[in-house]
Amino acid sequence: MALEKLYERFNRRDYVNPDPLEFLYRFDDLRDREVVGMIASSLAFGNVKQITKSIDSALRVMGTSPADFLDGSTPRKIEDSFSGFKHRWITGRELAMMLLGVRRLMRKYGSLEACFGAGFSESDGDVVPALTRFVDEIAGANGTLSTGFVPSPCRKSACKRLNLFLRWMVRNDRVDPGGWKCVPASMLLVPLDTHMHRLSMLLGFTDRKQKSLETAREITCAFREVSPEDPVTYDFALTRLGIRRDEGRKEFLERLEINKKVRS
Repeated sequence: MALEKLYERFNRRDYVNPDPLEFLYRFDDLRDREVVGMIASSLAFGNVKQITKSIDSALRVMGTSPADFLDGSTPRKIEDSFSGFKHRWITGRELAMMLLGVRRLMRKYGSLEACFGAGFSESDGDVVPALTRFVDEIAGANGTLSTGFVPSPCRKSACKRLNLFLRWMVRNDRVDPGGWKCVPASMLLVPLDTHMHRLSMLLGFTDRKQKSLETAREITCAFREVSPEDPVTYDFALTRLGIRRDEGRKEFLERLEINKKVRS
């Protein structure tokens, strides 16, 4: 099967760089990985060199334990620590507001996993209802978070970056470090970016033109036919085809008997 061969070839740490995921490998403690995962996934848009530079800049402020940094810092210190931060249109204040929400949840629940699990039910069908509650909890009563920075599925966003965060936290294989036990991998949604959208259209998984929540669900359903217990299995390997121009995207699509022209 072509997808399995692709998974075996690309789903390795050798192919992670450059990818925001590599920052999670620096931390053994799950609470630290939760914080780093929120930062890395939230900043995962734009040029990959700028993404990694911005993530590294944010983490340098937080020292050896990002979770301890948040727990031991006052709101004022957190805001001041990121006052000079900038990633495209994201300001240091917006990053600080998101981290203050993370800090509040970790103090309230003990971990982000416990918070997400409190709003999760397998009867929901997928992670969307729990993810909506999770974003609402991070935003808190004052609602200071930018919906462009931390979007909610209730606005029909595909929430690519949050679903990427969930993939990192839930799945455990040669690439994804995992650690969360509260969510089965079967309920994850594909993190729908431009590469995955283009390939999914070529694969015939969707003909929707917009990268919406419904598009992400439709593509995930198609992958669920192949891998019902883990529909996001092939996400990393497939997106390597879009990112790495030196590898065999054309040959892969030909093996799937797809005759459409692969556009660069």
